[in-house]
Amino acid sequence: MKAHAADLNGRTKLQIENTPKMVLLLAIILSLLTVITLCLDTRRSPLSSARINVGELRSMVLEKHCDIFSGEWVPNPKGPYYSNESCRLIIDQQNCMKFGRPDTEFMNWRWKPHECELPLFNPVQFLEIVRGKSLAFVGDSVGRNQMESLLCLLASEANPEDISHKYTSETDYFKRWYYTEYKFTVATLWSPFLVKSSDADPNGHSANNLMNLYLDEADESWVSQIENFDYVIISAGQWFFRPLVYYANGQPVGCHNCNINNMTALTKYHAYRMAFRTAFRTLQRLKNYKGITFLRTFSPSHFENGEWDKGGNCGRTRPFTSQEVELDGYTMEFYLTQVEELRAAEKQGMDMGLKFSLLDTTEIMLLRPDGHPNQYGHSMHKNKTVNDCVHWCLPGPIDTWNEFLFYMLKIERQRAVVEKLIRNA
Repeated sequence: MKAHAADLNGRTKLQIENTPKMVLLLAIILSLLTVITLCLDTRRSPLSSARINVGELRSMVLEKHCDIFSGEWVPNPKGPYYSNESCRLIIDQQNCMKFGRPDTEFMNWRWKPHECELPLFNPVQFLEIVRGKSLAFVGDSVGRNQMESLLCLLASEANPEDISHKYTSETDYFKRWYYTEYKFTVATLWSPFLVKSSDADPNGHSANNLMNLYLDEADESWVSQIENFDYVIISAGQWFFRPLVYYANGQPVGCHNCNINNMTALTKYHAYRMAFRTAFRTLQRLKNYKGITFLRTFSPSHFENGEWDKGGNCGRTRPFTSQEVELDGYTMEFYLTQVEELRAAEKQGMDMGLKFSLLDTTEIMLLRPDGHPNQYGHSMHKNKTVNDCVHWCLPGPIDTWNEFLFYMLKIERQRAVVEKLIRNA
């Protein structure tokens, strides 16, 4: 991983900007804090919905931001935030302890950034930040995996109502949960390619059948529902390995692993790039979309001793160190491709008042071959045990993704408060 440090820092990290203007604005805030202290009634503040007091305002101005995505996994004797007994929302596919996983050490590690401490996930603070708002996970079942992690992390504070049936009959793939006290909605919108797709095999859908992918048409299954969400987490990954025929402007332009004569061969990376480009541009074109878009980066699998459909498994019980594995090969290409598209969307979005942010999970999860269900998870639709080295056990290392999300939402709220204070000063 160190061998690629310069490349990653140069090509993929979205840096927090410290412009001279912001420095000046922060200086103004510091000079006004004394006045704010005298004038702000913290019991009935205009900001009371977020329960912010003057002490918090001061910490907002002074807090040092750091790269939370650069670090290492360290032992965590305190263990996970929850268990499969305290959280009843874990589906069988990720409920590793329910189905007899014998080791527990995989739950006793925590991500430690090199430059700072990653704040512990606080369900009360999280729910206050998102009070009256909505959050959607758009992508495949790994995105749903993150949503289920979030539900479990919030379970000690509040239990949501499942309102999925009010929006769809496909409640396995399109889920909505509502936290009544906080007026907060969290949803998962199934779209494994982000763009329109259809089965191309006359024998119907199967685990590895040929599919058509329309690279310039976003999938209406999520586009039709996304416009009013405040936060959108976009992700995609493993589905791009399957045989695919690519379309643009309604015409086939090539394929990947399709075995069709006279069809131009195009890589899976081409489709991956175009899918994210189409998804980001679609969000930018939506008239009423004012949300913050997060790219959750590619989640590595860890099949060993064979491919996923040829007996591969993932039986390790400890994380890798950064000296044992590095980001390269297809994982690197997927990662660089999607982040390059995010950077382009970020620049375009600035002119529209839209924010695009990086939720960088690829490198940290590359180090966690121990975090998958392997044979200790049961498929949603098949009454048999599978070797699952794609999804993540709950509880497990995927909970860190929501620690990242919590940190990023806190930073975003801090920026919003500072901007509001400046406008009202």
